[in-house]
Amino acid sequence: MKNPVTLPRRHLLTGSAAALSALGLAAWTRGAHAQAAPAAAAKPLPAYVGWKNPGSLIVHSSSTLETRRGAFGTGVVTPSSQLYIRNNLPAPDAAIVAERDAWTVSIEGVKAPRALTVAELRTLGIETVTTVLQCSGNGRGFFPSKPSGTPWTVGAAGCVVWSGVPLRNVVAALGGLAGAAAYLTGTGGEKLPEGVDPLSVVVERSVPIQALDDAILAWEMNGEPMPLAHGGPLRLIVPGYQGVNNIKYVKRVAFGAEQSQARIMSHGYRMSPPGTKAGPEQPSVWEMTTKSWINGPLPEQGTLKAGMVQVHGVAFGGTRGVRGVEVSVDGGKTWQAAQLIGPDLGRFAWRQFVLPARLAAGSHELLSRATDTAGNVQPEQREENLGGYNNTSWRDHGVTVVVA
Repeated sequence: MKNPVTLPRRHLLTGSAAALSALGLAAWTRGAHAQAAPAAAAKPLPAYVGWKNPGSLIVHSSSTLETRRGAFGTGVVTPSSQLYIRNNLPAPDAAIVAERDAWTVSIEGVKAPRALTVAELRTLGIETVTTVLQCSGNGRGFFPSKPSGTPWTVGAAGCVVWSGVPLRNVVAALGGLAGAAAYLTGTGGEKLPEGVDPLSVVVERSVPIQALDDAILAWEMNGEPMPLAHGGPLRLIVPGYQGVNNIKYVKRVAFGAEQSQARIMSHGYRMSPPGTKAGPEQPSVWEMTTKSWINGPLPEQGTLKAGMVQVHGVAFGGTRGVRGVEVSVDGGKTWQAAQLIGPDLGRFAWRQFVLPARLAAGSHELLSRATDTAGNVQPEQREENLGGYNNTSWRDHGVTVVVA
């Protein structure tokens, strides 16, 4: 992807050091209407993520681990040890993080294209941004059509603090964009299997050029060197966009007029209606939209005692901040305004919310719906699609608790 365009520059929203020091770390678990029963037996963690907390994770496969809804807690930032895993290809050899500063990324579509080491990137500026990282299929497990892929519920997401160099700084250091461009394309550095067309397997995604304003090349996650399992030594972070666009082990960033021809871009992660075939004519999975869910109380906690409970959860707006959250304790018949709590770490982060509620004996369906700063309200119904992507339905994400 070559020949880009000059863009206005602005600063990323960042979490202040003071706000970060005040954080309580959070993690979470899977759960909703159909998940009151715990999993039979926990699978062991794969070796490359053996440092994670096994009690906080559901192992779907060696490349898909979901954070348990009940482990989420009431903090803002998701600890690295509890953050979900979703890899399209096996992680590269751990040797790549032995000398982190030697990792190189090629920058194309600029006036002075070249490869830069992480050591060189560190001289071009540093910014910190807190974002929701979410797999596009988070919520797929609620689709009655049972789309292929991991049946995530809420645990393929987290709120993460990233540190690195603003990509716009890198472009400026290389003379600016070389010409008109519509897309920013990132290419991952995973080892590709032999004997197949590279475009059929390479992790390479294009996003609209406007993402350059906020994108960073990150070498730290939650204040520590980027773990191999999450894309270390260097990851392209595109705030407000679904996880697949945040390229791990980024080896190439290019600017140009066309989207990548890689299959993961041309046919993968497309919003294809039921009965159709995925293809480049279908909308791509790009920006996240307004979403929330409840993290407590949960059905797996057993029968609750009648009286006051604190209904709490998380809400986010993709590329926009959260204006407010409403909670219903009667299945959506009535709604009450919840309180946003904890530090506001910027428009790309999520907000914790809480509603004190008095629950009488019986069964209660707890629901939440968020509104972003542009007035967009989280929808009641999911958008049906072949891949089970972008499920923001407040109806799907509710929980039912029993009170005695």
